[in-house]
Amino acid sequence: MTAEQQLVVDLALPAERYLAWYRGHAGRVLMYSRDGRRVSLPAHHLRPFLTHEGVYGSFVMRFTGDGKLISLQRMV
Repeated sequence: MTAEQQLVVDLALPAERYLAWYRGHAGRVLMYSRDGRRVSLPAHHLRPFLTHEGVYGSFVMRFTGDGKLISLQRMV
């Protein structure tokens, strides 16, 4: 059993960039964690956080040791 890990990412994704996913031009969002690791996340995981302005804020990603996403939560 591999240990659970977490990363913190800060997102500033304007709505027009996110719309590329709806149009089929993009399937994943590339971002960097606060500790400098590159993260590629399927765009549909960000849908609950999408507003008319886009997706903005700081998020905690929890995942398994082999990289499977467990949860994505906005930081308060």
